[in-house]
Amino acid sequence: MNTAAPSSANDNRIAPETPAAEPVLQPIQPPPEPMSPARAAIYMASSLLLFLTQGLGMNLLNANIYQLQGSLSATTSEIAWLSAAYIAPYASMSIALFKIRMQYGLRRFAELSIVCFVLASVLNLFVSDLHSATVVRFLSGMAAAPLSTLGFLYMLEAFPAARKLSVGLSLALMNTTLSAPIARIISPPLMDLGGWQALYTFEMGLALMALPVVYLLPLTPPPRANVIQKMDILSYLLLATGFGCLAVFLTLGRLYWWFEVPWLGMLLAGSIAALTLMVALELPRKMPLIDLRWVFSRENMHMAGILLLFRVVSSEQTTTAANFYMQLGLLNDQTQSMYAIILMASIAGGLVCTVLMLTRYVETAHVLALVLIATGAFLDSQSTSLTRPEQMYLSQAMVAAGAAMFLPPVMSKGFAAALAKGAPFLVNFLVIFLFTQSIGAIVAQAALGTFVTLREKFHSNVLVEHIVLTNPFVAQRVSQLSGSYGKVITDKSLLNAEGLQLLGQQVTREANILAYNDAFLVIAIACAIGLVLLLGHLAWRWLIPHTAAVPAAAAQS
Repeated sequence: MNTAAPSSANDNRIAPETPAAEPVLQPIQPPPEPMSPARAAIYMASSLLLFLTQGLGMNLLNANIYQLQGSLSATTSEIAWLSAAYIAPYASMSIALFKIRMQYGLRRFAELSIVCFVLASVLNLFVSDLHSATVVRFLSGMAAAPLSTLGFLYMLEAFPAARKLSVGLSLALMNTTLSAPIARIISPPLMDLGGWQALYTFEMGLALMALPVVYLLPLTPPPRANVIQKMDILSYLLLATGFGCLAVFLTLGRLYWWFEVPWLGMLLAGSIAALTLMVALELPRKMPLIDLRWVFSRENMHMAGILLLFRVVSSEQTTTAANFYMQLGLLNDQTQSMYAIILMASIAGGLVCTVLMLTRYVETAHVLALVLIATGAFLDSQSTSLTRPEQMYLSQAMVAAGAAMFLPPVMSKGFAAALAKGAPFLVNFLVIFLFTQSIGAIVAQAALGTFVTLREKFHSNVLVEHIVLTNPFVAQRVSQLSGSYGKVITDKSLLNAEGLQLLGQQVTREANILAYNDAFLVIAIACAIGLVLLLGHLAWRWLIPHTAAVPAAAAQS
C-alpha cells in the first residue's frame, strides 16, 4: 500500500499568511512501476463504480422528482428544493478539498471521503418528510464532491504519465456521462420495488460497494505541502456562500418566477456581495486561494466560453428533452429503450474521442461533436404531439455521442496549462471547470426553462386568438370533445364550456410542444455558430504558419 512520505509534526497545521513564503513540498517519490493490464482494469472499473455512485445519487432524484412529490407530500416547487440543496455545497466543495488533499495527504482524504458518503447515504433511509430530505440532500451534496475527484484519480492511476491527460482523462469524462441514462433505465424497476426508499437503498448499496475499493486499492500519493493559510478559510467561506446562493437562485428562480418572490432577489444580492468581497480579499494576496488574474486571462476566458457552450448544448438531452417527454405524458418506463440507446451512444462517442486524443487530430472531436449535436437538436425541433421515443432514437443518439466527444480535448488543454504553471494552479483550473459545469449547468437549465415558458405563453396567445365558436371548425371540435359529457350535462351552455376547457388543454399542450421545438432549434443554432467559429479558428491557425513560410521560401530562393 502506498503511503505519503514522512512528515514533520507541523506539516498538518494551517500556515499563517506570510506573503514571501512559498509552500514547501516534501520530496517527490519516484514514479510508480507501470501497472499490469489486469490491475489497470481493476482501477478503471473502480473509477466507473465511484462515478456511478456519485452520479446516480444525484440523477436518481432528478429522474424521479415528480414521482417523489406524492411520497413527500410536496408541490413541484417544493420538491425542487432537493436539487437546490444538493447542488449548493457541491458547486464549491472540490475547491476546498483540493488544498485539504495536498496538505493532509491523499490517503486520509480518500478514506474519510468515502466514509462520509456512506454515512450520508445511510441518512437517506431515515428521511420522512420534505424538511428532513432537504437536510440530507445538502449533506449528500457535500459528501459527493470528493467522490467525483476520486473517480478521476482512479482512472488516471491506471495509465502511465504520457497517457493520463489523453486516454485517462477522456475515459474519466466519458464515465461522467453514463449516470444520467442509467438512472432513467433502472428507475422504473426500483420504484416498483419500494418507491423512493428503494432509490435511496440502491444509492446506499453502491456506497457500501465503493467503501472497500478505496481501502484496498491505494492511489499514488502526490507530494504534500503546507498550502492552507488562514485567509484561505475566509475566502472559501465567501466563495461557498456566493456559489451556494447563486445555485439556489438559478435552480428555483424559474419555478417561483424571477420577479415574483422577494427572497430570490435577496439570494442574488447575497451571492454578488459574497463573491465581490472574496475578490476584494484575494486580489492583494501574494498567495491567494484563487489566482483571479490567471483565471480571467484571455486563454482561460476562451476555455470558459467553450465549457459554457458545452453545458448549453448538452442540456438539450439532460434537461430539455427530458422535460419534453414529461410534457407528452411519457414516464420512465416508456423511455427505457431510448435511454439504453443513449447510453450506448455515449460509450461509443467517448471511445471515438479517446482514439482521437492519441492522434494529432484532436480538434476533429470538437467538429464532430458540434455537427452531431446540431443535427440531433434540429431533428428534435420537428417534434409534434404524436412524437414518441421511437422517432427520437437517432437524434438523441447523435446528441449523446456528440456530448461525450466535446469535453475531453478542452479539459486536456486546461489541465496541461495549469500543470505547466505548477500544481497549486490546479485549484484555479478547478474554479473554472466547476463554475462552468455545476453553475453553468443550472444557468443553462434556467435559461432554457425560462425560454420555454416565455415561448409557451407566446404560442398560447397566438393559438387562442383563433378559438372562437363562430369558426365552424372550432365549433365542430368543441362539439366532439363535449360529446362524452352529453349524457350527464343537459345544459347547452355548460356543455360548450366543458368542450372549450378540454380544447384549451389541448391548446396548452400544443403551445408547450412548439415552445420546446423552439428551444431545440436555439440549441441547434448555437451549435452551428460554435462550429463556424471553431472552423474559422482552425483555418486561422493553419494559415499563419503557411503565410509565414511563403516569404521565408522567397528569401531563400
